[in-house]
Amino acid sequence: MASSLVDWETARRTARRLGRPGPATTRADAAAVVAELHECAAASVAHVEALTGLTPAAGAPTPVTAVVDRPGWVDANTAGMAALLDPISEALQEKTGSTPGALARAVGGRVTGVQAGAVLSFVSSKVLGQYEVFGTGGRLLLVAPNIVEAEQKLGVDPHDFRMWVCLHEVTHQLQFTAFPWLQTYLEKQVQEFVRASDLDPAVLRDRLREVVGSLSDAVRGKPVDGDAPGGLMALVADPAQQAVLDRVTAVMSLVEGHAEFVMDGVGPDVVPSVRTLRRRFGQRRKGVGPVDRLLRRLLGLEQKMQQYADGRHFVAGVVDRVGMEAFNTVWTSPGTLPRKEELTDPQRWVDRVLTPY
Repeated sequence: MASSLVDWETARRTARRLGRPGPATTRADAAAVVAELHECAAASVAHVEALTGLTPAAGAPTPVTAVVDRPGWVDANTAGMAALLDPISEALQEKTGSTPGALARAVGGRVTGVQAGAVLSFVSSKVLGQYEVFGTGGRLLLVAPNIVEAEQKLGVDPHDFRMWVCLHEVTHQLQFTAFPWLQTYLEKQVQEFVRASDLDPAVLRDRLREVVGSLSDAVRGKPVDGDAPGGLMALVADPAQQAVLDRVTAVMSLVEGHAEFVMDGVGPDVVPSVRTLRRRFGQRRKGVGPVDRLLRRLLGLEQKMQQYADGRHFVAGVVDRVGMEAFNTVWTSPGTLPRKEELTDPQRWVDRVLTPY
């Protein structure tokens, strides 16, 4: 799992070593949580399909749900990140004419592995679930200790919360199984991103140091300057890549906002306390303390929170105007995906995509 840019085995071991244990539980209680999460995930499929009107494409792989602990999530994501980022490393080597040894010495695969491990350790205690798009692909991951910890801290009904989380993640599963071209599209954007890059090892090293330095300041409680690097995306913030970033932001905002819309849209018949869940969970996403909020900012998680908000605004705005069936035109092709500026102005998308027809 090692590459010239990041030693992923070091990242995996570091994240496991730094990771915090989940909430204390008995073996019997843990088994009951795992069983209920599997049941909620299976039950969510019919609810999501009924609300969205979507079904998996013919020949789509049978969905697999895996209930994991924090180390299990780390293992899955080091594999996924390696599958996504190692080709970037190779492309940079080819583009700059550097040999693998030279790039490894410039950046330090083991050092960046430790840094990546620290990031994964932090995120592994926050994430509730995900649908694996890259790497092994096709699995729905539910992180049991994080779900239990969140429902305890929020003081919400455990069954409702578990169903609510599963509705969100199953929506992602349906998006990528109903429209397999989405994964190909995202992979092509990564390739396009690399082709647009003019990074060389020296620039990459300097930017990495800036971000890690800011992250260290946050951990020590120092204030973050307004001009500090904007999360890990500061590593790849070349102007030539902005168009690619805008396209990726738009599609990720769509898939996240669509999932947000669905998990609330099934209504109280499925999740009786859905309004309470939304209100309390919105506070959780802001971070629990100043260091936590700074870490979220530096890791780019604040940008992800904005994707949830913008995407949900877009989906709700289009559905309110034209209904769910017409909204589903958004999944037809790359040309029907929303543009970044349309996320906050759904009528512009309606005018561009639907009005001609």
